Amino acid sequence: MPRLSGSAGNTEMNLVIRKLHEAQLRKDLPEFRSGDTVKVHVRLLEGEGEKVKERIQTFEGVVISKKGRASSATFTVRRVSFGTGVERIFPLHSPSISSIDVVSKGSVRRARLYYLRNLRGKAARIKRAAREEVAATPAAAKA
Repeated sequence: MPRLSGSAGNTEMNLVIRKLHEAQLRKDLPEFRSGDTVKVHVRLLEGEGEKVKERIQTFEGVVISKKGRASSATFTVRRVSFGTGVERIFPLHSPSISSIDVVSKGSVRRARLYYLRNLRGKAARIKRAAREEVAATPAAAKA
């Protein structure tokens, strides 16, 4: 029997690590993908010493990529602020993210939308997806 290299041969350890990752995952996150416009509510700590206050700041933009899986998954959101493109990378399961709202669903053909960095104005727009109405139809049929 061939010997497996690395941690591939140690299935007991893999189970332990998988359970640890699953315990850190958040279940309250909405379904979204590249091309969707999302509003990310981020918890920020302001002040120093005893005057530390927590406030929530929103960052709205287009999801240009999703990477990784399990607890190490991240997503990148891009928006144009005062004529300058701003991109932020968020850990998907981070406790610093208060909530994620999907503003609109976009129809794109790629998983990574890095080409948006080179586009300006109306050229950088993304078509609205028809999957919005498809998701709303079964809920209306039940009512």
